[in-house]
Amino acid sequence: MMCSVGELGLDIKNYPNQIENGIMILSSEVNEKIGKSEDLENKLGEDIKEILGINQTIIDFEITPNRPDCFSIEGLGRETAVSLNETFKNPRKNLEELNIPNKDNIDGLTVEITAPDLCYRYIARVVKNVKIGPSPDWMVKRLNACGVRSINNIVDITNYVMLELGQPMHAFDINSIEGKHITVRRAGKDEKIITLDDQERILNENMLVIADSKKPVAIAGVMGGQNSEIENDTQTVVFESAVFYGGSVRKTARAVGLRTEASSRYEKGLSPENALRAINRAVELVELIGAGEAVEGKIDVYPTKQKENKIPLNVERINQLIGTNLSKNEMIEILERLDIKVENDIVIAPYFRQDVEQLADVAEEVLRFYGYDKLGTTLINAETTLGGKNKEQTIQDKVSNLLVNLGLSEICTFGFLSEKDLEKCNITENDDYLKEAVHIQNPLSEDYTIMKTTSVPTMMQMLQNNNNYKNKNVKLFNLSRTYQNKNEAIQNDELPLENNILTIGMYSEDEDFYTLKGLVENVLEVSGLSRYDVRKEVNNKMYHPGRCANMNVGNDIVATFGEANPLLTRNYDISQRILLAEINLDKVTKYARSNKKYAPIIKFPAVERDISMVVDESIEVGEIEKIIQKKSKKLLEEVKLFDVYRSEKLGKNKKSVAYSLKFRVADRTLKDEEINGIMLEILAELEKTLGAELRK
Repeated sequence: MMCSVGELGLDIKNYPNQIENGIMILSSEVNEKIGKSEDLENKLGEDIKEILGINQTIIDFEITPNRPDCFSIEGLGRETAVSLNETFKNPRKNLEELNIPNKDNIDGLTVEITAPDLCYRYIARVVKNVKIGPSPDWMVKRLNACGVRSINNIVDITNYVMLELGQPMHAFDINSIEGKHITVRRAGKDEKIITLDDQERILNENMLVIADSKKPVAIAGVMGGQNSEIENDTQTVVFESAVFYGGSVRKTARAVGLRTEASSRYEKGLSPENALRAINRAVELVELIGAGEAVEGKIDVYPTKQKENKIPLNVERINQLIGTNLSKNEMIEILERLDIKVENDIVIAPYFRQDVEQLADVAEEVLRFYGYDKLGTTLINAETTLGGKNKEQTIQDKVSNLLVNLGLSEICTFGFLSEKDLEKCNITENDDYLKEAVHIQNPLSEDYTIMKTTSVPTMMQMLQNNNNYKNKNVKLFNLSRTYQNKNEAIQNDELPLENNILTIGMYSEDEDFYTLKGLVENVLEVSGLSRYDVRKEVNNKMYHPGRCANMNVGNDIVATFGEANPLLTRNYDISQRILLAEINLDKVTKYARSNKKYAPIIKFPAVERDISMVVDESIEVGEIEKIIQKKSKKLLEEVKLFDVYRSEKLGKNKKSVAYSLKFRVADRTLKDEEINGIMLEILAELEKTLGAELRK
């Protein structure tokens, strides 16, 4: 006696009278393998592998996805022969010479393909007088060595052919096919099928099924249905050998959560030309082991013919690609050993090598068998390109360096938010920030359910953390992306709108609105954006309605800055005044100009004037500055606001603003009379447009 079946690593299904976790008894079924029972005593001390007949050698290959032809014993044999410089003697070559006549129907069976874009070829052959039973021992051993469990002789034949020739197959009980009509079609919406593993699968219109006149009997390329399973009383079997579009099989297998040996082969792309060889081999095996009788003829529906790849043989280019100096004859010799023909300097790939599509593929085949070890070490002699950063990346680097030099610290944040984060920032369901949110189907947690539509919530969270840690004078900035589902882009299979946003957040006793304004102006200046307008912002709920502004280029907002709304700071349990800024770096890059102009220092003196006026409280200083610059006729060098004064003596809702103006030109000294005339024009335009009155 020996250890248990389980301890020996054997499959209990192959030893039905044994106990998996109990002592293995070398009884009658084992004796049959070695002869008479009395001979067993003479075998004591021998290797149990010899006694059980499990002493075969198994070689495990790792196949790259681009070589589906090597997912078979035949393909591996072909590669091995070439590698060892031996002649490949294919024992299945006769399958290519078999000429089985085509028929429209066999024993009443018909086949139709309604989705030729997903099913390239479908072949059916019928076997009658089937005797369902165990497979011969040699077949079971070979299947077990490949990790495939033996089921019965018919099913085992389909698996054996798949392993031998690389073509997945399926077998139906002909009596389970309603109307004896097979249709290869797209599944209906929410159509259901119970597969061979007893699981119900819900299908959709993008999936391909094999169906009879009433129901699906298999998920094409993945697994058969339970309703067409081979039973012990099955007498007539339909063998199917078909080739499906690999992309469709892969998506279907993932969608239904079922990856099989068949689907793993189909998704890599199989040759329709191999389907006929496979089904002929299956029928040949049926007759070889006495499992049934083949019905004459086959049904072969082949709507999408396999394209023959023809590639011009450019010897010079191949040598250039792989760094060799091989002759044309040497290349042809290597290719022909791989069954790749060369006729009139045209490379013709065999049907089983669909991966050979262009000259680079031909060069790869030559180099594989010439030998990578034979390549010499050389320096790069091809033309190279000098890598560099684009305009946007350069601006981001300049901005980041500027802010660090000004004492700010960079932070990195996630690209996800939750709706609760937006609510804390006073964003309601009617705001675009929430309506245009990109929702995540499989979020990491409840805190990360949507993509970031605004960077303010994450910045506020970081400021809250620093405030809780009792950190003072906190100045942070963050470079990140925001995502917006503009015009329902995702529903239309388009990408969401992405923006690179620079976010600044700070709190300090020494910083105020104007400090932040200067910081934003520095960012725009170092980016190369000099022409913009500053306009009051009152609609953004995340900011203080009276202490917030936009920087616009035309009507395009490139930056928003100001104090955070007190309601927002309260939601984050922060008692200090928070300063925030959001700068759209994509828009800044769009309008930035990097070509600087240099001018000599003007040697003529400047003429200075001060002007003070009373205007309505609603008038913004930016409007006043525009009029001053417009009427100065390019003589104005600098305009500076130096005083804003409010008093009841000025009148209700009135304020006084005072500017210092500096005039200068490069070619002459300006005269007082010239400047006086300009000042009169400025005052007249201010009075006419803004209702300003000169303060006396």
